[in-house]
Amino acid sequence: MRRTILIVVVLALSVALGPRPASFAAGAEQTGPPASAAPPPAPPVPPYVPPQRGGPPRSAAGDAATYDRCMGLTKTDPAAARDYAERWQGRGGEHPADHCYAIALVELKQYKEGATRLESLAKAMGHAPDSLRAEVLDQAAQAWLLAGDPSRAYAADSAALNLAPNDADILVDRAEAAGSGGSYDKAVADLDRVLKTDPGRIEALIYRATAYRQLGQLDAALADIDRAVNLSPGSPTALLERGNIRRLKGDLNGARQDWVRVTQLAPGSDADAEAKTNIERLELKEDTAAPANNR
Repeated sequence: MRRTILIVVVLALSVALGPRPASFAAGAEQTGPPASAAPPPAPPVPPYVPPQRGGPPRSAAGDAATYDRCMGLTKTDPAAARDYAERWQGRGGEHPADHCYAIALVELKQYKEGATRLESLAKAMGHAPDSLRAEVLDQAAQAWLLAGDPSRAYAADSAALNLAPNDADILVDRAEAAGSGGSYDKAVADLDRVLKTDPGRIEALIYRATAYRQLGQLDAALADIDRAVNLSPGSPTALLERGNIRRLKGDLNGARQDWVRVTQLAPGSDADAEAKTNIERLELKEDTAAPANNR
């Protein structure tokens, strides 16, 4: 996942608020004499006795440490993280435990189940700040994308943007989901918003160049990708995309130079494999074959 968030603050808030007083419960049964009866004499005021806790006090620091340990396990041993989170849920871990459990499922490649749980968690966090709920929804969107469901990813990010309309990270993620689903015009619209406030954001420039390429707007695509390469000359992703655009514009030597550079910068990577495939196509004069799609 691109971002990991700390949800312990939500748990701390729920502990601080405590349970709802019984006098506010719906349908609470009245006790004592009817209202028409004469009021009884006022009882003497009892001495103040400090309230007794029903159990050991909750420690925000302890919850944070448990959450950190659980989230650390999602990277090193996601199966252990899932079991750890499940035990924590049994001890009342609430939202932080639920979040760690969902992330563990994603790391276990159970993307659909993880995405569904993250969406449910965002709904359950009704008293959390909108920005926090938006991040959980964005994580759900990333899981849906990994599950191969860009439509659900786009919907989850749209819900996140309803809570955090100007979040650039979420806009970039929604653009990625739109592009994955073939809605390149929607991707461009989101990336325009990002680049208007942050013209040098590399990933946004690369994604918009890819979207422009897919829409056949090669001059606009080349302008974006040239800027991305100028800002980050060692980016294999940017060089791979510029090679794709250069080939479509008929600059075969320039395309080959970019792809060779990718193989030098990122040997063994997915970008390396795509670049080598594209070079082979050039060498075999298979110019009609589309370049490996990079997004």
